[in-house]
Amino acid sequence: MKKILPVIMCGGSGTRVWPESRETLPKQFIPLIGERSTFQTTMAMLADPAFERPIVVSNFDYRFLIADQLREIGAQADVVLEPSRRDSGPAVAVAAGLAARRAPDTVVVVLAADHVVRDTAGLVDLCKRAGVAAAEGYIVTLGVKPDGPATGYGYLRPGAPLESCCEVYKLDAFVEKPDRATAQDYVDAGYFWNSGNFIFRADVMQSEIAQFEPGIFAAAEAAIEAARQDLGFMILNAEAFAHAPKKSIDYAVMEKTDKAALIPADIGWSDVGTWRAVWELSERDANGNSVRGHGVVMNARNVHVRSEDTLTTVVGVDDIIVVTTQDAVLVLSHEHGDQVKQLVEQLRSENRREAGEHKRIFRPWGYYQGIDEGQRYQVKRIVVKPGQRLSLQKHFHRAEHWIVVRGTAEVGRDEQIHLVHENESIYLPIGSKHRLTNPGKIDLELIEVQTGSYLGEDDIVRFEDAYNRG
Repeated sequence: MKKILPVIMCGGSGTRVWPESRETLPKQFIPLIGERSTFQTTMAMLADPAFERPIVVSNFDYRFLIADQLREIGAQADVVLEPSRRDSGPAVAVAAGLAARRAPDTVVVVLAADHVVRDTAGLVDLCKRAGVAAAEGYIVTLGVKPDGPATGYGYLRPGAPLESCCEVYKLDAFVEKPDRATAQDYVDAGYFWNSGNFIFRADVMQSEIAQFEPGIFAAAEAAIEAARQDLGFMILNAEAFAHAPKKSIDYAVMEKTDKAALIPADIGWSDVGTWRAVWELSERDANGNSVRGHGVVMNARNVHVRSEDTLTTVVGVDDIIVVTTQDAVLVLSHEHGDQVKQLVEQLRSENRREAGEHKRIFRPWGYYQGIDEGQRYQVKRIVVKPGQRLSLQKHFHRAEHWIVVRGTAEVGRDEQIHLVHENESIYLPIGSKHRLTNPGKIDLELIEVQTGSYLGEDDIVRFEDAYNRG
């Protein structure tokens, strides 16, 4: 058969594994398991010759994170950006529309960027086998055999096997997340979990979306037709895409279609939806303890500690998870792992910055990180990648003092260019037009001291920007 077109859904915020996963750096870009992020692991798997060059569907805010992570592993993809979040239904409609423009019978596999698959070779094989059924007109979902009555997944009831496809079954029922008693009944009856990964022919998915959700279909097509290219990204038309009803592909199509099929997926799959799931997937000692980073556990069992910067210790307490970041600490019992999302919602209701924003803020040119702040001053650490530059800008309410601690900075200040080396500094008065560039081959690191009456990030006027920000 022809090659399969992979589409990676990469726009989620992953609040259930806060505080490591936040809006500014969600879980698909974090090495929760192993040294690579789940997005990078998924992309590496798609190097198999069975697949075409992948499409990544994400949102505008993550475009440079995606580009950086692809570059780190030497992978390539076409990146499509949603101007607003409309759930998985419109995203799949866009994927089907783009695939159909290549060829209507293109077989597509939609994979989530934030899932873990232990047996990646097994997943590739499943995609190939499911692709045969998809080519015949079925929409195939990967069904995972439950290990318990989980209430966080939809459930799939397999029907009769397809004669033409090995171990692929008609789908008799596609049901949403049940309560615990109903989930147990489903497990006892041989149902599968819905993994949220699908294989289909582009024209078949388009036809089903047009039939059941014509608003989604029309909005997706219009957004594609009026899309624009920007710095190598395809940006869907915002006005057209905003008309798409906000609905998951499960509700939009999979619960209604008579073309659904299931292939059992015994591949070590997990959606890594809770900290307990991360602990289960991590290497553990004889007492069930797992430590990532700077942690010590004594006289305790089934403890998971994660701390990249701060020494975190646990003594005499069993069955807990402790996650320490630069600005937040989470202590969580295994049995209450599903309450983290509620915790984040409470933090947001209290307008806590930590709910969605890390202390380290990534930008296309590198990142900055708060060090100290007080009345009329703020101190930041700024790291600029080789060859990158900040926008040409000015501030109305603050002055800045830059001290270079590593590398060489090229600083444009009003009409002059200055080279600032290690252990040197430069002052930028209020209202001066300035730009910072790293002309070297190593990261440029500097300390920025801001002083003034207002120090908010919105006190910035950009005159020129290499990344087309407003």
